[in-house]
Amino acid sequence: MRAVVQRVSEASVTVGGETVGSILGPGLCVLVGVTHDDTAEQAERLAAKLWSLRILDGEKSCSDLGAPLLVISQFTLYGDARKGRRPTWNAAAPGEVAEPMVDAVVTALRALGAHVETGRFGADMKVALVNDGPITLVIDM
Repeated sequence: MRAVVQRVSEASVTVGGETVGSILGPGLCVLVGVTHDDTAEQAERLAAKLWSLRILDGEKSCSDLGAPLLVISQFTLYGDARKGRRPTWNAAAPGEVAEPMVDAVVTALRALGAHVETGRFGADMKVALVNDGPITLVIDM
């Protein structure tokens, strides 16, 4: 499981002109990619890491501030462009595997007390955000 985490002052996801998820910061916008052998345990560990990651102002975490998170599925995090000009997506899990894992991250975050907004799995999403800092991290579980 892989996540790209950005500290944001605001972020939103729009599908077909409809806003399906949005947060006002400080908070985190998190793109989550799933590979074939990811597990529910990894999803829980990722959620705990995101909730406690001390990258908000004053080295605070979302748990310290009650800051919101916007979690968006992103299969392209497992794209491989090392050869040629066209990436392959072989390492990305298919939707029937990936969707429950992304849902597990969201469920685990909410169980920890987080306010979580989401995108819409498999949709053509337009993501808008203001990266604060800018701070962007890649987390592999």
